[in-house]
Amino acid sequence: MAGWDPIRKLVAEEIAQSAGEGCDVTGFAGRLAAAQTDVEVMGVYEGLKKLRPMEGYPYVEPDDLDAIMAEAPKGRAGVLARIKEAFAGKGEDEVRERIRGAWVSRCVGCALGKPLETKGFMYTLDGSMGCDNAYKWFKGADAYPVAGYVPAESRAEALYGLRVNDVGSLRGRIECMEQDDDVMYTVYGLLMMERHNGSFDRWDVGRMWHRLLPYGNVCVSETQAYLNFANVTSHTEERPADFGDRAEYVRRHLNPMREGVGARIRADSYAYAAAGDPELAATLAYRDATFSCTRNGVYAAMMAAAMISAAFATDDPREAVEAGLAFVPERSRLCEAVRLAVSYAEEADGQMGLLRKVWAAFNRYPCVHAVNNTALCAAALVYGRGDYDLTLSTAVLGGWDTDCNGATVGSVLGAMLSEGGVPVKWKAPLNDTLYAGLIGFHPISIRECADRGFGTWRRLRSGRAS
Repeated sequence: MAGWDPIRKLVAEEIAQSAGEGCDVTGFAGRLAAAQTDVEVMGVYEGLKKLRPMEGYPYVEPDDLDAIMAEAPKGRAGVLARIKEAFAGKGEDEVRERIRGAWVSRCVGCALGKPLETKGFMYTLDGSMGCDNAYKWFKGADAYPVAGYVPAESRAEALYGLRVNDVGSLRGRIECMEQDDDVMYTVYGLLMMERHNGSFDRWDVGRMWHRLLPYGNVCVSETQAYLNFANVTSHTEERPADFGDRAEYVRRHLNPMREGVGARIRADSYAYAAAGDPELAATLAYRDATFSCTRNGVYAAMMAAAMISAAFATDDPREAVEAGLAFVPERSRLCEAVRLAVSYAEEADGQMGLLRKVWAAFNRYPCVHAVNNTALCAAALVYGRGDYDLTLSTAVLGGWDTDCNGATVGSVLGAMLSEGGVPVKWKAPLNDTLYAGLIGFHPISIRECADRGFGTWRRLRSGRAS
């Protein structure tokens, strides 16, 4: 993992990442194998940094916000106009209930996926797809189709050697939303909006991370960005005049997971604050995402924020997905993957058949990459057609980053259904309590977080109106 792994491993992962970005990495693996010292390994890395996509690379994946918007689907205006018109009729009480629904449902999805966030389900194991292993676990516990949390025991352990995480989110043990980065970041986003009311940039993100987040609680691309930010700011409390240049170092240096799913799981509180305004939600998510991610890692955050924001206005999951795609460059790997996954969902005649197709199509990406995980989320939303159990279980059974995907899809569902529409069997075990690992939020009422999130929506809306 970036931030923790030896330099040699990070550079090996950088070779794969650079290849995915369309660069010619011929010879770099051999150079890395021949390198004897860390200095020589860094020499290989410096060579990788100079690479650019090869001529004929079919994807166009900018990092600048204006360029991203210019590359977005041309038909985006129509879906955004429909969302804006539909949201115009929502009163404050309804918005509050929808934000409450989004918060508790995000916690539900995270709790459902958390026990499965381990190698048997995130990866192919002994030739068996992660999605098939998840199915085997539930089936072996006589709990398929999925209609509740993950059972602690299953015949799949003896038959296939599978094990779930021994956590407090297992069925029969749940008393709250236990500590997890997927809720930690939702709280962090709430605090960003309370502090800055939407007027923040990458410097503010870094400062907030260093104030709030213990290094051991961040994962994947975030660990390296956290460390890189410390390297460029340890000598000052003030924003350096050249921080714009340093910000690129923060998100890129020795960070081969810069297209990971981390920025996407930070997007929700921005969507709640920009409920009914997908463009504003995507813009806020962009500012946050570019602290640690590039390209598809950024697009996934923008897409998630826009989907969730749109869900406050529409009860059609397909329309919410299209609102999300309105902020994804049309010629990007993410857009291509999401559209393919959606086509699978529209044609699917069964849950597991769909998940096997999605897994086979996208398992070439790392298990925490933004492309495969976000495509899975889109497929789950379209396939589930608003059915809570079916949609949420499709996202989690799909494998890869199970709790992240459950949380994102849960957030969309909760925003659509409102708090009252989230089934009691899912939300009651959480006892309206979450532990975020942050001072003042360990524990805290989920509803209190939601009501503070509603306050950020009111303040942001008031600022736009003035």
